[in-house]
Amino acid sequence: MARVDYFHDPNAPKANSVKPAVSAFVQDDAGRLLMIRRTDNDLYSIPGGGQEVGETLAQTAVREVQEETGIDVEVTGLIGLYSDPAHVIAYDDGEVRQEFSICFRARLIGGELRTSSESKEVEWVERERLDELNIHPSIQLRIGHGFENRSEPYYT
Repeated sequence: MARVDYFHDPNAPKANSVKPAVSAFVQDDAGRLLMIRRTDNDLYSIPGGGQEVGETLAQTAVREVQEETGIDVEVTGLIGLYSDPAHVIAYDDGEVRQEFSICFRARLIGGELRTSSESKEVEWVERERLDELNIHPSIQLRIGHGFENRSEPYYT
């Protein structure tokens, strides 16, 4: 399913749904960040996706990272809560979702990099290379907060 992200865009369509989603900030021992290139919008992102019935938000983060990247992680903390009503995601089926995402910090525990139906590229990216990638502003915000190692979670 294709999607278009609108971020503080006065021409954005009006949201008609909200669904809990997560993302995960995962670094390897060298400090590189786990990144994917999404198949639905061709943007680079940290792994993540929607919560399914019967799982906790932390379980969602672990599942989504594994599904999208092949990497096994353990959730270790909370980076922030992102619910900006001015960030909406329009899907080709007519759904327009208001952002509602929880970003977790997670620790690498195993697995091997691989792509999926949701990720056309998966790689460990050095921090200084992030500016070279086409990353949506809402994901840039989460990445920035992840590198800040805040003592309290961010929230909007």
